Amino acid sequence: MGIYFNPKNRSFSKDRNYEIYVDKTGLLSFLNKAIDTPKNCIAVSHARRFGKSHAAGMIDAYYSLGSDSSKLFEDTRIASDPDYEKYRNKYNVIHLDISSFFDDYKDNLIEKIVEYIYDDITDELGNILDYKKKLSYILMKIYEKTEIPFVIIIDEWDCVIRNSNDQDLIHHYLQFLHSLFKSEESKSFLALGYITGILPIKKIKDESALNNFQEYTMLDSYPITEYYGFTEDEVKELCQKYDMDFETMKAWYNGYLIDGMHMYNPNSVSRALERHKVDSYWRNTSAFGTINTFITMNYAGLKEDVLAMLTGEKVMVNTNTFQNDFSMITSKSDVLTALIHLGYLGYDADMKSAYIPNYEVATAFESALQTGSWKEIAASISRCDELLIATINKNAEKVAELIELAHETYTSVLKYNDENSLSCVLTMAYFTAPAYYNIIREMPSGKGFADFVFLPRANAGNRPAMIVELKHNQTADAAITQIKEKRYHGALSEYKGKILLVGINYDTEKHHTCIIEEY
Repeated sequence: MGIYFNPKNRSFSKDRNYEIYVDKTGLLSFLNKAIDTPKNCIAVSHARRFGKSHAAGMIDAYYSLGSDSSKLFEDTRIASDPDYEKYRNKYNVIHLDISSFFDDYKDNLIEKIVEYIYDDITDELGNILDYKKKLSYILMKIYEKTEIPFVIIIDEWDCVIRNSNDQDLIHHYLQFLHSLFKSEESKSFLALGYITGILPIKKIKDESALNNFQEYTMLDSYPITEYYGFTEDEVKELCQKYDMDFETMKAWYNGYLIDGMHMYNPNSVSRALERHKVDSYWRNTSAFGTINTFITMNYAGLKEDVLAMLTGEKVMVNTNTFQNDFSMITSKSDVLTALIHLGYLGYDADMKSAYIPNYEVATAFESALQTGSWKEIAASISRCDELLIATINKNAEKVAELIELAHETYTSVLKYNDENSLSCVLTMAYFTAPAYYNIIREMPSGKGFADFVFLPRANAGNRPAMIVELKHNQTADAAITQIKEKRYHGALSEYKGKILLVGINYDTEKHHTCIIEEY
């Protein structure tokens, strides 16, 4: 039993041994229904850290002849399926992670993949075949001799497409995949094909190497959405088990709305549970660099849309124009769609719009803004913690100063006195507050003001609730009076702690004043 041919169940065994294990074996019931049917090739393209590789390890363990996994699947959802035993550990399995080969063998990628597979097959079956022939032919001959069909799993299948500009290599690679999943030989030996990646399948010129695959993406993955990421009910159950605040977890890691289901980043949720602390667990250089590469592209309306999303808005996007190729970005919609597939934006299919899904991803954007045309806005965001502390400490003069700086920063993108622009200014000025607060934007019917309610969550410590109102050409006193008159029965009716009333006004000279009172 090898690594690439009939692997053992070590990967899934580790997952089962992990304290924070969430049962996703229902996916196997779905795959069993696809085996040996015209729909037996499945392509899952989801963002990193959404459980694709964990699923691949589970599929290994279930189908591979390399081990007996009966104990691993005890008390799981698949174990109660009537067809559970019919498919368990009954197949020859080939499992490849293309990224590991691409890192080491860019110049002879296909040859090395085949070499490693042949080594494993030889170790198990001996020199019974002519290994000078192509892989699909050898697999067909193995099937003819054993009458045991193949399940082929390829993780990071799109690594070559995403990372290589060598069109000959890409063509060669696609032909290799064609031989495994669509050739005449594969019609005899292939029971199930399962590939995972980040990008949906790209057609190159007239090639159709993978057009027989059923695709499941960040835009649409019904009916297997629940198996990639944690569902809301799963996160609630985990929060209860580990004594963590669900609302805080939701603010940090929720936001991916796929087929109407709220999906959570499973890696970040697991790490937060392990450490009993919410934080940005997506802190790596490649994430910041990738976001920066896309948001600094010079397409009309892109900067305005990114800023709108930073303030919590959704923006329209046409996902149909994207060619599933990062090297062929030609419009604002292509940029936004690429970021959706990478997991840096969420997608609302009903509204055909993109948005920043949660606070963890917002912090990744914050870091990505540090260079290029976003430097001024990044500098403003860097003052957000100072503003929040000044507000909590009731330092009205400092609050006025920092709000004025924020207001000046965003005038190049926003209309200075527009009501939505005022809301945008407050959102950006308090950009880091969602780490601790649920922020409720009031929708005023009048002109020239905007107001927000900051409701502290369980992780807020001693931070008070706050009501912040920004007015134009009136007075800070008038803002405080209006807050008191409204009384805000809705958002804070059940809140028993300290409440700060923050009234801010700016005049025609763009001078800001502030008054802060404790209520």
